[in-house]
Amino acid sequence: MKIVVIGGGGLIGSNVVARLMGDGHEVVAASPKTGVDVITGRGLSEALDGAQVVVDVANAPSFDDAAVMAFFDTAGRNLLAAEQTAGVEHHLALSVVGTDRLQGSGYFRAKAVQEELIKASRVPYTLLRATQFFEFIGSIIDAGSQGDAVHLSPALIQPIAADDVASELADLTVGVPLNGTVEVAGQDRFPLDELARKFLAARKDSRPVVADARCRYFGSELDDRTLIPMGDRYRVGPTHFHTWLSRSVARS
Repeated sequence: MKIVVIGGGGLIGSNVVARLMGDGHEVVAASPKTGVDVITGRGLSEALDGAQVVVDVANAPSFDDAAVMAFFDTAGRNLLAAEQTAGVEHHLALSVVGTDRLQGSGYFRAKAVQEELIKASRVPYTLLRATQFFEFIGSIIDAGSQGDAVHLSPALIQPIAADDVASELADLTVGVPLNGTVEVAGQDRFPLDELARKFLAARKDSRPVVADARCRYFGSELDDRTLIPMGDRYRVGPTHFHTWLSRSVARS
């Protein structure tokens, strides 16, 4: 099976590429660095020639509201049109749990547009919505830093290891299109401020974390339902946060 991974050089994309190649599939890791640009269309038709499946894990290079919307709208339209022409049989895309509940953020408004383009296309699809990656907790802390303290909402979050997300994507890639959305989350659920304390303590960072329900999460207000999967019919990655955290500290 020929599989094209858009964003194949990134954190998730490179992991998915390695998994699929290890299983014997013909895999194209597509990115501007390999001559494939979903914004200009350069190299896209050549990369998709003969492909049965496309996995889209590309991310916007800028999180400015206008730039991120332009990226996901343009990339989505170009990619799906090229897939229809090439006869691609399955389109998979990675999105975020809570996208529809985070519309105060320009980034998540753009992800919602991407999702709607996929659903409206004639290409059979599967959407995988994942919770926040363990690997991005540091960025959340940075965004909440104010002086010598970190201010974060105490809303619940259920983060997941990027490796577990890549594993789910690889499994879905070789399955049949679901024409629907699957959610995946980590094993453990924490208040966001508590998660930050655990992360900082493991790195011997003494900054205090202040719980403040008024704090926004990249522009959006949070409650205990915003960042976690809805219902109980979601997939769960095998890696516990404490396991990932101890390994991460050991490698640093």
